[in-house]
Amino acid sequence: MHDNNFELKVFSGRSHPQLAADICQALGIPLGKISLGNFPDGEISVRIEEDVRGRDIFLVQPTCPPVNENLMELLIMIDSFRRASAARITAVLPYYGYARQDRKDVGRVPISAKLVANLLTVAGANRLLTVDLHAYQIQGFFDIPVDHLLAAPVFDEYIQRTLRLRAEEIVIVSPDEGRIKMALAHQKKLGGGLAIVDKRRASATETRQANLIGDPLRGKIALLFDDMIATGGSIVGAAQVCKAHGARAIYAFASHAVLCGPAIERLREAPFDEIVVSDSIPVPAHKRLPNLKILSLAPMLGEAIRRIHRNESVSALFQ
Repeated sequence: MHDNNFELKVFSGRSHPQLAADICQALGIPLGKISLGNFPDGEISVRIEEDVRGRDIFLVQPTCPPVNENLMELLIMIDSFRRASAARITAVLPYYGYARQDRKDVGRVPISAKLVANLLTVAGANRLLTVDLHAYQIQGFFDIPVDHLLAAPVFDEYIQRTLRLRAEEIVIVSPDEGRIKMALAHQKKLGGGLAIVDKRRASATETRQANLIGDPLRGKIALLFDDMIATGGSIVGAAQVCKAHGARAIYAFASHAVLCGPAIERLREAPFDEIVVSDSIPVPAHKRLPNLKILSLAPMLGEAIRRIHRNESVSALFQ
């Protein structure tokens, strides 16, 4: 496999070309040439504009909204590269769409996260590189290697170096019981107190926050961590609980800024000093609130791609 031809190439779909360009800049290589478009009937057209035979290919395409369009484009791209005799194809999904449908919690529903895993594999992907899956067990839905990166080191570095928050003034807050493990990992790195918002789910879209369990927040800086902000209900509700318990400042950190439905209105009115997200998903100009800060994953993704290409450890990035 490692002949002279096994050269690293990065290509981008249309869902987040800026991130792909930033990754290539971090790697010091040009972005691969590919033509993407739609036929008059809406079907997706793909043509690779350079020789990829025997190459090590990385396709950058977060499957963010419009999810179905971006997912289908990725599948067609993978098929194109497979038929063009690429040596290895790694699908780079900084955001994995359909991840929330990862189990049958009621009768007669699909496990869409598993279906997407099957589609990617059948299309011809040899590996998956992703960031902060909604549920870690999705890695087990794949029969190909999955490299699962975390945005946590990027956030922790920002808190320590840019915000310069000290351990004695912060409390790490988990917005619900499901994110306790994530909160504990941040506490281990940053120090400070730990608290959990007791969240009761009323329906698939409605949640109501009740109590705060753990260290007191009065006069402290609350740091809320979640994997995504979709409609903003959970994180805004958690912020209101923090405010009610006397937090003097509140920061939200989320890997994926999905920001759909009423999210922007909710975040605009919420008591956040700053909302910090990654660029796993492009954030359009009309969603960029004055207190929204976007941190780039490109250096980390670039380093992961370099390590995968050289058959080096990716988990070493987090040690």
